[in-house]
Amino acid sequence: MSAEAAVQLALFIPLASAFFIAANDAHPNRRELATLLASLLLLGVVLSLLPAVAAGARPTVDLLEFVPGLPLRLSVEPLGMTFAAVAALLWPLNSLYSIGYMRGNQEHHQTRFYVCFAVAIASAIGIAFAGNLLTLFIFYEALTLSTYPLVTHKGNADAMRAGRLYLGILLGTSIGLLLLAIIWTGWIAGTLDFTPGGILAGKMEGPAVAALLALYMFGIGKAALMPFHRWLPAAMVAPTPVSALLHAVAVVKAGVFTVMKVVVYIFGIDFLSETGASQWLIWVAALTLLLASCVALTKDNLKARLAYSTVSQLSYVVLGAALATSMGVIGGSMQIVMHAMGKITLFFCAGAIYTAAHKTEISQLDGLGRVMPFTFGAFLIGALSIIGLPPLGGSWSKWYLLLGAADAGQLAVIAVLMVSSLLNVAYLLPVVARGFFAPAQANPHAAAHHASTAGEGSPGHHGGSAWAGLQEAPLACVVPLCLTALGCVLLFFYADPLYELLAAITRTPP
Repeated sequence: MSAEAAVQLALFIPLASAFFIAANDAHPNRRELATLLASLLLLGVVLSLLPAVAAGARPTVDLLEFVPGLPLRLSVEPLGMTFAAVAALLWPLNSLYSIGYMRGNQEHHQTRFYVCFAVAIASAIGIAFAGNLLTLFIFYEALTLSTYPLVTHKGNADAMRAGRLYLGILLGTSIGLLLLAIIWTGWIAGTLDFTPGGILAGKMEGPAVAALLALYMFGIGKAALMPFHRWLPAAMVAPTPVSALLHAVAVVKAGVFTVMKVVVYIFGIDFLSETGASQWLIWVAALTLLLASCVALTKDNLKARLAYSTVSQLSYVVLGAALATSMGVIGGSMQIVMHAMGKITLFFCAGAIYTAAHKTEISQLDGLGRVMPFTFGAFLIGALSIIGLPPLGGSWSKWYLLLGAADAGQLAVIAVLMVSSLLNVAYLLPVVARGFFAPAQANPHAAAHHASTAGEGSPGHHGGSAWAGLQEAPLACVVPLCLTALGCVLLFFYADPLYELLAAITRTPP
C-alpha cells in the first residue's frame, strides 16, 4: 500500500466505523468490537506512515478542489504525524476504558457516544494531516460539531448549558477570528499552503504581524487561552471518557497543534523572532499558565481541578511556540505528546474512582487509595509526569522549554516555568496523599454496600469490583489507566525518536 493510500485510509477508517457502529445499535458487543477493531486498524495505518515521514517523505493527496489552486489537501509532515500518532494510539485505550465506564455506570445513548467519538477521531486525523489552512479549518469545525453531542451526553440542564457555552465559544472564535485570519493570510500571501519556514516573510511587517497573530491565537479557541477558556471546565459535566477525549486525545490537542502549525508553517519562527511579533503572546501564555494553576488549587471537584490543570498545561505549548526558538518549538511540540499521556491517565483514574466508589470530590478520597492502589498508583505516575519529574516523559518537554526560554533570553519565563511546576505539585499530589495516607472516612452505607458485593466477584451497584479486598473499578477501566501510566515512563526512556522527528520542523529549507 502506498503512503498516499494510507493517508486516505486513515481518514476513512473511523468514518466507516461510525456507520457500522450505528448499524449495530441493538448489538452492544458487535458495536464495541467494531470500535476496538477500527481503533487498532487506524493505529496500524498511522504508524505505517511513520518511517517514511521520519525519512523525509511528505505524502500528499488532494481529495477535491474547491477552486483552482485551493484543494482539500491531506499532507503528512512531522508535526502532523506526531499528533495523528497520539490520537491513533489513545483511541483504542480510550475505547477499552469507555466499555468499562459506560457499562459500569449504565450510561444511556451508548451507540451515539461511540458514533460521535469515531467521527471526532476522523476529524482529528483530518486536522493532523491538513495540507493547507482551508482543510484544517473544515476539519476543525467538524471536530467541534461532532463533540457537541458528547459534551451534552447526559441531556440534563447542566449538560445543555455546558453545550451552549462549548459551541458558543468554539464556533464564535473560529468563525469570528480564525476565519478572518485565514482570509487575511490568503490575501496577503497568495496561498494557504503550510510551507516550511512560513509564507508571510516579506509579505507584511510592523504591527500587522502581531495583529494577525492575535487573530489566530484567540481564534483557535480549542487552545483555551484566557479569556477563551471557560468552555473547557464547563464541559466536565460530560462522562469521563469524553473528558479524556477533550483533554488528551483530540480537542484541546487539536487546538495547540493548530497553534504550533500556524507558528511554524504560516509565520515561521525566524520571521517571528526577527519581528518580535510574538512577545505579547509569551506573557499571555505565561499568565494563563499561572492563573489556571491558581484556580486549580481552589477546586475540590477532581475533574474541575484537572480541567484547570489542562488550561495551564496547554499554555506550555503556546509558550513554546511564542518563544520562536528551535528548542521552544521542540519542547512545546513534545508537550502535546507528554501531556496527552499524563492527562489521559489522570482522567482515567478520576473516572475509575467515580465508577468504583462514586466519589467526585477530592475531600471524599481519604483512605481510598488503600483499596484502589492500582488507580491511585497510576494517578501518582501521571501527576509526576505532568509536574515534569524524571524518569517520566513530561520532564523532557519541560526541559526543552527551559532551553528555549534560555535561548530567547527570557529569564522571567524560566522563573514562570519553575513556579508553575511547584503549583503543579500543590494541586496534584494532595489527591494521592489523601488517598494513601489520610484516615478513611466513615461511610456506613458504603461499607454495607461493599460487604454485600464482596462475595459476588462481579461489578457492584456503581460498577466497582472486589478483588480480594480491593475495591477497584472493572478491569476494562483499570487496564487502560495502568497502560497509560506505563506510557508516561516509556516516553522518558524512548524520547529520542520523538525529538528527532520534531527537530525536522525547525530546520529552515535552503
